[in-house]
Amino acid sequence: MRIFADFSGTIAVPAVLAALLGKWLDARYGTEPKLLIVCFSLALALTVFMVVRKARFYGKKYQELNQK
Repeated sequence: MRIFADFSGTIAVPAVLAALLGKWLDARYGTEPKLLIVCFSLALALTVFMVVRKARFYGKKYQELNQK
């Protein structure tokens, strides 16, 4: 259950923050939807990086448990 929550937060938090920041920046500078798209793109790149990193970490933990 911990792993599920960890991955869920890793995926959801950047997306929500990107949406809020992108909408705010677009409203402030009148660039709708350009900055929202930029923020989502950055959030996607960050999410992919973090998910791969966590998958490797949990994969190593799983291998350690199997070897015991």
